[in-house]
Amino acid sequence: MAGVRGFWVRAALVLSLLVPVWFAAAALGTKYGVIDWRFGLGVMTLKFGPLLLVGALGFAVIGLLLALVVAPRRGRLIAMMAVLIPAAGLGYALYLKKSVADIPPIHDVSTDLVDPPGFSQAVVDARGKVSGGNALDLLTATIPPSPNFPAYGGKAVREVHAEAYSDLKSTVSDVSPNDIFQIVLDAAKAQGWAITKSDAAAGVIEAQSQSFWFGFIDDIAIRIRPLSDGTGSVIDVRSVSRVGLSDLGMNARRVRAFQTDLNTRLNEAATG
Repeated sequence: MAGVRGFWVRAALVLSLLVPVWFAAAALGTKYGVIDWRFGLGVMTLKFGPLLLVGALGFAVIGLLLALVVAPRRGRLIAMMAVLIPAAGLGYALYLKKSVADIPPIHDVSTDLVDPPGFSQAVVDARGKVSGGNALDLLTATIPPSPNFPAYGGKAVREVHAEAYSDLKSTVSDVSPNDIFQIVLDAAKAQGWAITKSDAAAGVIEAQSQSFWFGFIDDIAIRIRPLSDGTGSVIDVRSVSRVGLSDLGMNARRVRAFQTDLNTRLNEAATG
């Protein structure tokens, strides 16, 4: 029986150590184009990931019980390590599930829902090369039915957006478009985005933000236009994920962070 215990405890540790390797392979394999994002995220992470965590945890718990019961009682530390790894993974997964429960399943966020900032043809072409990618159809899109988001199926994205992110509005300033452009550009650079287009004459800035693990790219468009009375500027921001139904609230957080920084810079410029 002691031999069985030793084998089980060691096997449980090996299985538990494979858990982070599995998730890292799914993420980095997607990031570097080794596997399609739908396989890395949808299959490896979301479909089989939870099964692997539960299986590894169950296997490790049996190993811990054997280490505590079978004489001579050895391998308890190894067994506890084997339990902690998948338990931590499950805990994090449950935390994420709870934290995003009230976040709507949308991936296109704009401060202007009537006339959202558009993207250059270069961005449109780049997005078109992504298999299973998201369209730039904020004005007409509806949320597809999903067992993960049963309450949202069929609803217009604009309506859900307006209700969930009512705080996202255009930034209005008394500074002219020409004078404010550099301030806006500096605020965009401060976010750590990769600036892909900067056209002061057109009042347009485009940028990208890439996630660390999966390498998912979100496209950002900033538009600066003169106010109708010609006394200042109105700045709008749009952030759109290239893939995935839900952005887990990332695009809204990104826009908020940018606007907060921009407002700080505008206030400093006004008082400086």
